[in-house]
Amino acid sequence: MDLYNDDERFIPLVSDYGFKATFGNEADTRFLRKALQAFINSPVAIEEITFIQNEIKGVTRDSRSGIYDLFCRDEQGTQFIVEMQLGKYPEFIQRMKFYSFYRLNTLIKRGDYEFDDLPKIYCIGVLAATIFPHIADYHNVAVLKNQHNELIDEQMTFITVELDKFKKGLSDITSNLDKLLYTMKTIHEVSEPTQFPPFWNEEWLRVAIQELDKRALTPEQRLSYEMTISANALAVKNEQKKIQEAEARIKTETVKNALQMGLTVEQSSLLANVSVEFVHRVQQTLLSN
Repeated sequence: MDLYNDDERFIPLVSDYGFKATFGNEADTRFLRKALQAFINSPVAIEEITFIQNEIKGVTRDSRSGIYDLFCRDEQGTQFIVEMQLGKYPEFIQRMKFYSFYRLNTLIKRGDYEFDDLPKIYCIGVLAATIFPHIADYHNVAVLKNQHNELIDEQMTFITVELDKFKKGLSDITSNLDKLLYTMKTIHEVSEPTQFPPFWNEEWLRVAIQELDKRALTPEQRLSYEMTISANALAVKNEQKKIQEAEARIKTETVKNALQMGLTVEQSSLLANVSVEFVHRVQQTLLSN
């Protein structure tokens, strides 16, 4: 998916800008409140949301990794951590646990290490790729249970959504969660409102889609959008450079080891999958040392 394609009218909801403009819209939380209710599968509407500043110190963020995207609480004090992950990240659940346990520890310390009346914490991970290939469901809710599947505790709940597994067509869309995931996967493929499915006229989705319409961006929003594109392009370029440098180091070490073991230049070239000229350069380095 090209997250920033100028030919598309609507910005992908799963892009950095799209996520912040919809889920992170502090001025209008109608979409966020309904989306959170759908994620946690609750029949009770969320009436109010308060955004909370990130409290994890010493953690930096690069492109699509590092720090959670959204942290907020509702009028009941329930805590929500929401993270969007586009790339493959098999250890993503470990990151979710880190965020949740950090928040739990913070709440306990603020209560002078008391464990009563702790609010519920929902850690919600939305992933573009699949991280649980052995599980068929695209929406998973995990709490603490015993070996008989009996509930032990649900003060902390981990929710994962794997968008790659969501295959429902329009005729199969029934729940608000289905409507949300369908929107996240397809909004950037639509060019005109005449192509909208009927449920995109529901207020909570309509306000989010309006934030993703490039034609409706204010000059300030357009600048923010362009800066996000630039930042992401730079992050991708830096990441590719790191990968290339790492690959070069591995190949260099492979050639060094091969030459030191007595392999010929041609054999070393085949082993490391590099050119003969590359082997000669490594060989010169060894001789000069």
